[in-house]
Amino acid sequence: MAAKKEPMIKIDDKDYKLSDLSDEAKAELQSLQFCESEIARLKAQLAVAATARIAYAKAVNKQLPKDNVKH
Repeated sequence: MAAKKEPMIKIDDKDYKLSDLSDEAKAELQSLQFCESEIARLKAQLAVAATARIAYAKAVNKQLPKDNVKH
């Protein structure tokens, strides 16, 4: 039977046992993980908005009057 592997976390290319971290460090790590998730969510939301912006700009362009008058 294989030994149970202890959870590890890598910070600045160094591995730490999760059990070795203080409660404060674990709380800060949770906050960091939340921020990383929030940044990823916001980047995805920004990508959606940017795509919609392009579509709206094209739609507006199609609605503009065609300039058939020669100057």
